[in-house]
Amino acid sequence: MTTLPVAGTAHVRRAAAGLLRAEKRTVAAMVLLNALAAVAGLGGPWLLGRIVDTVAAGDASPATVDRLAGGILVCTVAQIVLARTALAVGYRFGERTAARVRERFLDRTLALPAAVVERVPAGDLATRGTADVGTVATTLRDAVPEVLIAAGQALFVLVAVFVLDPLLGAVAVLCLAGIPVATRWYLRRARQAYLREGAAGSALADELASTIAGARTVEAFGLRERRVAVVRDATTRARRTRLRTLFLRSVLFPAVDVSYVVPVVAVLLIGGALYVDGRLSLGAVAASALYLRQLAVPLDAILIWLEQLQSSGASFARVEGLAAIPAAVTVPGPPPANDRIEVRGVRYAYDGGRDVLRGVDLTVRPGERLAVVGRSGAGKSTLGRLLAGVDRPRGGTVTVGGVPIADLPPDLLRRQVVLVSQEHHVFRDAVRDNLTLAAPDATDEQLRAALAVVGADWVDELPLGLDTPLGGAGVALDGARAQQLALARVVLADPHTVVLDEATALLDPATARNAERALAAVLHDRTVIAVAHRLQTAHDADRVAVLEAGRLVELGTHDELVAAGGAYASLWRTWHGQDRQATTTGWRTTASKR
Repeated sequence: MTTLPVAGTAHVRRAAAGLLRAEKRTVAAMVLLNALAAVAGLGGPWLLGRIVDTVAAGDASPATVDRLAGGILVCTVAQIVLARTALAVGYRFGERTAARVRERFLDRTLALPAAVVERVPAGDLATRGTADVGTVATTLRDAVPEVLIAAGQALFVLVAVFVLDPLLGAVAVLCLAGIPVATRWYLRRARQAYLREGAAGSALADELASTIAGARTVEAFGLRERRVAVVRDATTRARRTRLRTLFLRSVLFPAVDVSYVVPVVAVLLIGGALYVDGRLSLGAVAASALYLRQLAVPLDAILIWLEQLQSSGASFARVEGLAAIPAAVTVPGPPPANDRIEVRGVRYAYDGGRDVLRGVDLTVRPGERLAVVGRSGAGKSTLGRLLAGVDRPRGGTVTVGGVPIADLPPDLLRRQVVLVSQEHHVFRDAVRDNLTLAAPDATDEQLRAALAVVGADWVDELPLGLDTPLGGAGVALDGARAQQLALARVVLADPHTVVLDEATALLDPATARNAERALAAVLHDRTVIAVAHRLQTAHDADRVAVLEAGRLVELGTHDELVAAGGAYASLWRTWHGQDRQATTTGWRTTASKR
């Protein structure tokens, strides 16, 4: 999987309906208040029509006009109060529903298999969790209540025109036909346009993030122009998709603005003719014209928010797209009978490509230290991920105590096996909080003991010790110290098996060996599987597994494999530079003879 999926229209509708059902009482209150506000809004034009008819009849007294004008004032105040109350209820609905969307997105993200999270573009997932979720939250807070209010007002206004005169109502509806035509044209194109705009924005964010993260590499290898060109292309695609959505709005809004004026003009013309013929009162014509003029306000609100609804609909589809990815599957069953890890006939391929592991058979005995070595691309890290339950084999089995590792529930899995890779993360929080991720109940003494195990005595030199904030405005850790922090988490987690995938690669050789020896001392009754380029790790291991092109070609102790003169012996000689040393020795001997 290289991109995250996007939810279909049917799924988005079901998800939106589910959000409404979760707040059905609040939604009912919004509908009721909006209906009452719309009814109150109808009173003003009707009472004004009564004033017109009374004055036209010549029997209007000041008291009668004042009474009708007072009624208009009461209706206006009632409409304002009811509408504001409905809006406040709508905002509370929006905030609670937006919180549900955020929490559900976070839950789904955390439930994703680690393999999926690692392989999709980081910018895509980050954009969905920030910009898309933010757009949906804004819409739920602002658009939904305002659209409900506007829809209620528009419906009651049209009903009022029909009540005044069915013919004028029919004329008004006919003249408003341009709005649904323009809206239909817009809606048929808007969803895909906004989806493409969101995808282009994600791609741009991903390119920017990767360029910033690799800034030193870009500078060192003179890749600046190439990266600028890539980002420029991504920016151009994002701009092009943005212009497309702007074009759609530039067609919709002028067409709608014209449609507002047409029914008012038509009602005045036809209503005037009916008034001249004596078939309709002047007050009814005035009230109908005012109603239709008043109709422009809610329709305008609906159509203005329509653009936001299309944008947020596309964002909601991207947010809900995570539901299409199966969560990490765990199969309930008995816990592992023991700590023995068995790998039988394992094959594995990434995203349907060629196999990177081919028929691997391996038994890891409880308490042993196994080193996995091989050239780059041999499949070492892939095997480590399978042993840690991060990935599932395409064929064969990887079990612990007779139970497939990948089927274990996350909490049980991490008590069995912990993977520590080259990648590490320092959260923007205190040192203590970064460590207690692995052991929430750990005391300060236990935290300091874990740090001491991995040689991280530098924590005591920080301004606030364990309370020192890291990252952001806090203390920035270099790669070596960040890795020590990750290793300290392993000590605190205290699993029975630790898979170290180049976990000490960023430490200097002396610190790395000290950390590895300290871990070995603490985990003396634990299983340690080390994937390493430093063959000194293999030298210290109980056994060494050698991979070549995805196959396990050698397995034995360091001394046995060196004596065998095979693939491992070649790696060992290369790592120690014995060939170069022999050449240098020969040159020195020749020089001494001279």
